[in-house]
Amino acid sequence: MAETREEWIKKRAYTLWEEEGYPTGRESIHWEQARHERDALEGSAASSNGKEAKPKTKRTATGGKTNGVVTPAPKRTASRKTAS
Repeated sequence: MAETREEWIKKRAYTLWEEEGYPTGRESIHWEQARHERDALEGSAASSNGKEAKPKTKRTATGGKTNGVVTPAPKRTASRKTAS
């Protein structure tokens, strides 16, 4: 039986979650990244079949500055003021 689009996205999002070390609160990011990857695969498959595929605009949490991978910002530490 062929895997549906939703099943593929679900499995890919789970793999992304595993690769990042099982972080909490990033489900929607993993899901969107998996969906974008599937869209890209479907677009390249249509192109190879001789059909013209419209390029899809990718939306990322960082405003398009990365390839869809969102990395957390480094943690800040409070600087201590020393008494003079």
